[in-house]
Amino acid sequence: MTKKEVTQLSYEITGFAIKVHKTLEPGLLESIYEECLKIELIKNGYNVKQQLYTTINYEGIDIETKLVVDLLVNDIVIVELKAIEEVLPIHEAQLLTYMKVLKKPQGLLINFFTDNITKSLKPFINEYFKGLPN
Repeated sequence: MTKKEVTQLSYEITGFAIKVHKTLEPGLLESIYEECLKIELIKNGYNVKQQLYTTINYEGIDIETKLVVDLLVNDIVIVELKAIEEVLPIHEAQLLTYMKVLKKPQGLLINFFTDNITKSLKPFINEYFKGLPN
């Protein structure tokens, strides 16, 4: 996997999120947008895991956690969805933690409570992305 391929995948996920948003418009529950985005991704050939529980290793002991990842696409990009008035720093920290724990290079924080997904979408990369070839 290259940086370019990860970036392209994130771009494609964003396109499907825009389609879902334009179809449903703001005002619904996060779970509805999540299910519709999952349907779009699967329909278009992507591998999607939903509501994935994470494991954290603490001093050599694996602990099953209640940290729930909304969507993991092609085992590469974590998609954290919101349908709230304002995305807070805690939501960003949540996604960055998921990325670190699961060792994934890219995360997308998408808030459907907006008039324009591209204005509110926040992409994140980490050290795993920086270690990928161009």
